[in-house]
Amino acid sequence: MGLLDGKRLLVTGVITDASLAFHAAKIAQEQGADVVLTGFGRMRLVERIAQRLPKPAAVVELDVSDQSQLDSLVERVSPHLTATGQDEPKLDGVLHSIGFAPASCLGENAFLNAPWEDVATTLQVSAYSFKSLSTAVLPLLGPGSSIVGMDFDNRQAWPAYDWMGVAKSTLESVTRYLARDLGPKGIRVNLVAAGPVRTMAAKSIPGFAAFEDAWDGRAPLGWDVNDPVPVAKTVCALFSDWLPVTTGSMVWADGGFHAIGV
Repeated sequence: MGLLDGKRLLVTGVITDASLAFHAAKIAQEQGADVVLTGFGRMRLVERIAQRLPKPAAVVELDVSDQSQLDSLVERVSPHLTATGQDEPKLDGVLHSIGFAPASCLGENAFLNAPWEDVATTLQVSAYSFKSLSTAVLPLLGPGSSIVGMDFDNRQAWPAYDWMGVAKSTLESVTRYLARDLGPKGIRVNLVAAGPVRTMAAKSIPGFAAFEDAWDGRAPLGWDVNDPVPVAKTVCALFSDWLPVTTGSMVWADGGFHAIGV
């Protein structure tokens, strides 16, 4: 019996099979869940990646900055969520693994020099979209559903992370307000604050090697930047029924790095 038997999940943010979202979807399937993926832009690539899961998954297009796509998301996802003709479509879990910052918002001197238009894009795609996605699929959610977002702990300033760091702080606040408003509906909302993993998204961050170099020596449990599985397992734990009263929280999957001073 799997941890997620019978669960139906929507997983966003799969770009390659190195993506944290891909590994979360893979482990979720291995634990008994049915999974639908969303893709943006390179849909053919996402569809090919979906075939590499243990069980091929349906893919629907989603640009979280396009309100028309958000408005039609329930209609487009629902056909993939019914196990039988009589089965009502529903979602037991949603993974928000979406973030984007224009080049001007990352790297040396970015914080002081990035124009508002680029900052606004960063905040919309990386933080506001957590609310947008949650409300878009709300008709499919109900008591026991779990919404999970991918985070990078931003209680302090990081080298080169700049406006993406600000967006992550915003994401953490959005989570608390979503937890407040969706809790009465029985819906949990949490973040997984992951340590650095070598994904395509990570490679786009200038100076990412500085994170890699620091992490393993300071994390009490050690850290492997090439292993996304521990983070993916944490996501799946939050999808499960084993954390029924955990909401509005940031759950660290970082080897304990966050708890140790210099």
